[in-house]
Amino acid sequence: MQYDRLDARILEIVQKNNRLTSEVIGELAGLSATACQRRLKRLRSEGIIEADVSIVSAKAAGRPIQLLVLVSIERESSEIVDRFKNAIKSSAEVVNGYYVTGDADFVLYITARTMDDYEQFTRRFFYDNSNIKAVRTMVVLDRVKAGFAVPIEHPSED
Repeated sequence: MQYDRLDARILEIVQKNNRLTSEVIGELAGLSATACQRRLKRLRSEGIIEADVSIVSAKAAGRPIQLLVLVSIERESSEIVDRFKNAIKSSAEVVNGYYVTGDADFVLYITARTMDDYEQFTRRFFYDNSNIKAVRTMVVLDRVKAGFAVPIEHPSED
């Protein structure tokens, strides 16, 4: 997957606001609306732009409890890891899940309506799974920064 400096500019723009029209994006990037549309279509088809989403407030959605959970599995085998990855993907409570190195095997970002709801989730999701060795929960006190924007490298003009 490669992109040029104009694509890089488009990526910077749509990461800040993906609701802008092609005309506005093109104007900001120095392109015509048609050229901008063509580039956006290619960036999406090549998987450089993975999705166009709106970030919804967990509190506004009635899920004010936010938790970071470190999960260690009993033993690492591809079958156990894949099964747990699928469980993460199919759980609405898990907003983000990462398979990581270090002190834990997975880091999960979870939202809940109440701590009682979270307790029920942990019983169902973790305690009923014999492959889970340890679960450490951290309650989020304040979301200092949240987003999905990544720094965009600008290719040199060779």
